[in-house]
Amino acid sequence: MNNIHIPPVVKNLLIINVLFFAAKYVMKNAGIELPYHLGAFYIDSQFFKAWQLVTYMFMHGDLMHIFFNMFALFMFGGILEARWGAKRFINFYLITGLGAVALQMGVQAYEVHQITGHFLGNPIDLELVQNQYIQGNININGISDAQKQTLLGIYGFPMVGASGAVFGLLVAFGMLYPNTELYIMFIPVPIKAKYLIPVYILMELSLGVARIPGDSVAHYAHLGGALLGFILVKLWGDKNNDRFYTYYE
Repeated sequence: MNNIHIPPVVKNLLIINVLFFAAKYVMKNAGIELPYHLGAFYIDSQFFKAWQLVTYMFMHGDLMHIFFNMFALFMFGGILEARWGAKRFINFYLITGLGAVALQMGVQAYEVHQITGHFLGNPIDLELVQNQYIQGNININGISDAQKQTLLGIYGFPMVGASGAVFGLLVAFGMLYPNTELYIMFIPVPIKAKYLIPVYILMELSLGVARIPGDSVAHYAHLGGALLGFILVKLWGDKNNDRFYTYYE
């Protein structure tokens, strides 16, 4: 344990995420729902604020959500920060996080257009959207109940979590260290990163397209982070894989 080293940016990201997670419960006890202020709402929602495009990355839904994201940040982020340095790593993390919310909002805009015929100016009055959603008392002519719930979900509920940026880290790791063997739960044999991570990305794509009822995971945000991660690694042209092994010697 004495040999564990956490680079400064990863360490500070871990601390900030944990502080935000704790603040969510402290503020809730004070009657303030922090995710509705710092989570990312659809850009046409009355609840959207510009700062949410960054702050959503530091908010999480529950303990398992933050645990797995922070575990991945610790495992893969430390290696990538040691390779790239602090400045390039934080740029990568934030850009992939922005790419995640951009793709998610792009998909939401498409869904809104499919239902209403336009991207902005949705006819739903969302002043009391949470109560209306629970009571199901909104009457919109020409829109089915399923479409109504879709619109309310898009306009009235925020996206939270660092998963988009974490998917960017996963893709970068898989590209830079393709032959590194990884273990995952319930599979007793190691799997090389170049096989495991693409399969994981395809699973996210299939889940996003399938739109399983009750699935509240922002799969397209994961794909947005992964896509930006892929593009950045390609643009940077970083191929010196020996540094991974040097770092751990």
